[in-house]
Amino acid sequence: MKPDTHPDYHFIKVVMTDGTEYVTRSTYGKDGDTLNLDIDPKTHPAWTGGSQQILDRGGRVSRFNSKFAGLSFGKK
Repeated sequence: MKPDTHPDYHFIKVVMTDGTEYVTRSTYGKDGDTLNLDIDPKTHPAWTGGSQQILDRGGRVSRFNSKFAGLSFGKK
């Protein structure tokens, strides 16, 4: 294996938005650096199941619903 082909893999501290901290290994920064997260699994809607909205731009959703309203896809 060639020398100096892989990045330095070291320990860093990760601080989440609520202030909780944990230590993990990463290629981010230098050994002992701190990574402060702006978005994490405790606050982001993708992980928390936040409200989902369908934007109807130009009536596309309405046209789709009216075009395929009669299909049952095998439901009885």
